[in-house]
Amino acid sequence: MNLNIKAKTANTYDAIVVGSGISGGWAAKELCEKGLKTVMLERGRDVPHVSGYETATKNPWDFPHRGRLTSMAREEYWANVRTGYTANEEHRHFFENDKENPYKETRPFDWIRGYHVGGRSLMWGRQSYRWNEEDFLANAKDGIAIDWPIRYADLAPWYDYVEKFAGISGSLEKLDVLPDGKFQPPMEMNCVEKEVKAAVEKNFNGRKITIGRVAHLTNPQQLHSELGRAQCQYRNQCMRGCPYGAYFSTQAATLPAAMKTGNLTLVPDSIVTEVIYDKNAGKATGVRVINQNTKEVTEYFAKVIFLNASAIASAAIMLNSKSERFPNGLGNDSDQLGRNIMDHHLAVGASGKFDGFQDKYYYGRRANGIYIPRYRNWGKDKRDYLRGFGYQGGAGRGNWGRGSNMAGFGADFKDSLSEPGDWTMGIGGFGEVLPNPNNRMTLSATEKDKWGIPLVVFDAAYGENEQKMRKDMENDAAEMLEAAGLKGVTPYNDTSKNLGIGIHEMGTARMGRDSKTSVLNAHNQVWGCQNVFVTDGAAMTSASCVNPSLTYMALTARAADFAVNELKKQNI
Repeated sequence: MNLNIKAKTANTYDAIVVGSGISGGWAAKELCEKGLKTVMLERGRDVPHVSGYETATKNPWDFPHRGRLTSMAREEYWANVRTGYTANEEHRHFFENDKENPYKETRPFDWIRGYHVGGRSLMWGRQSYRWNEEDFLANAKDGIAIDWPIRYADLAPWYDYVEKFAGISGSLEKLDVLPDGKFQPPMEMNCVEKEVKAAVEKNFNGRKITIGRVAHLTNPQQLHSELGRAQCQYRNQCMRGCPYGAYFSTQAATLPAAMKTGNLTLVPDSIVTEVIYDKNAGKATGVRVINQNTKEVTEYFAKVIFLNASAIASAAIMLNSKSERFPNGLGNDSDQLGRNIMDHHLAVGASGKFDGFQDKYYYGRRANGIYIPRYRNWGKDKRDYLRGFGYQGGAGRGNWGRGSNMAGFGADFKDSLSEPGDWTMGIGGFGEVLPNPNNRMTLSATEKDKWGIPLVVFDAAYGENEQKMRKDMENDAAEMLEAAGLKGVTPYNDTSKNLGIGIHEMGTARMGRDSKTSVLNAHNQVWGCQNVFVTDGAAMTSASCVNPSLTYMALTARAADFAVNELKKQNI
């Protein structure tokens, strides 16, 4: 008995944070800075800042296969390969092995995971945009799903807060569709992008091209320097991990800030399997954990719990957290837990060649591109589908690698590749996916992983609205590039891709105004268990068409502030 009491005391904290990615890092930082003794539980291995980025400074010839995908990797990282993104030697160690961590599919879903400290904050694309006022109103106006329980005004001060700390570079544009933020100086467009921008804005009223808004420091402030963060070096090797701390990640920003308080305990290799619910107290008391290496089971206890394992993983933990009060999963009175999976649909756009500027080049390798904000179903524009899309893209000149697809050999051929190739430019669309309760994930009743945890089963696909939108996404891209004078413009629309390709999964434990139709309330609290908060992608009620990570940051900071105030009032 005394041993058990001592063990429980040793594993008792003020707060538990599950997951160490973008939202988990923010939860830990905010709770620690507000004085809570916090334990961060990460299912994967530790990745120390700088020393853990094992390929960050390697040259192409330092890789056994020159960075290319091997046959073994193609088999073991099958979901990663299916997206067309990953599993090469440069950063494969940050992406999860799909063979060792399987999941099931009724309808296919590309689940891209990063099981390590920092999670996908080490691998993300870093595009950081605020939602606009209409994004929070759209469901109610369109009669789709349920209304958001918050509005832009509720999140605006938190956008301000997280942008300053994270360091978002961007250009002020005064657009309702893409609200401005607290920006670092913008990166510069190259000459072709500037030319295309001028032509598009001249020929298409209401369309705007701006430089991408990215979580890269272009002018570090004291708060960044104090954490060891430096200016972006324009290496464009971000997915290997940034030893300069120039882009926002858990390792570079929120983790050192949390550690600085002396209130954080980081425990890697800790797979959270379920939340422990006390029906007498009417709240959660802690979480149950399996060590990924030893399979030892441990319990951690706290007054408040933040689930930030990612939209799918957080929902899986909740679905596996069954009790007499919640027989179908924690907070699942509405039967919406695991439903309404959203993402952004992409792999559609156009590209072409730009004649001219043969005497122009650019300095460095800018880890960013241009952005074209949504203009469809905005203002007076009305289409035969709901919502809209934006574009990301950029221009550049061919390098020596183009020789692999060219005829030729010998000294003269090699010399020709030492000169820059032609200018080309491409833009690819990111479209909003509507919430649909039939797009869902469940837990297998029969199949488990090597730790005895039920496998996730996906059953999700794009709908008719997304398919209609893609026609405009393809045609508009070609139309803009042709109007800007590009030659040989080639549109594309790859309809073979699955949900998940955007790696922006959302909606599995949505926020709402009523426990009968949602899983979380306006403060990201689980209905019926208000000391559990979910502030990752699971909380999203709709998807917008912009990258969602900045919104996760703002929601997390807001919820952490609320949680600490509620603790002080002894309400949770």
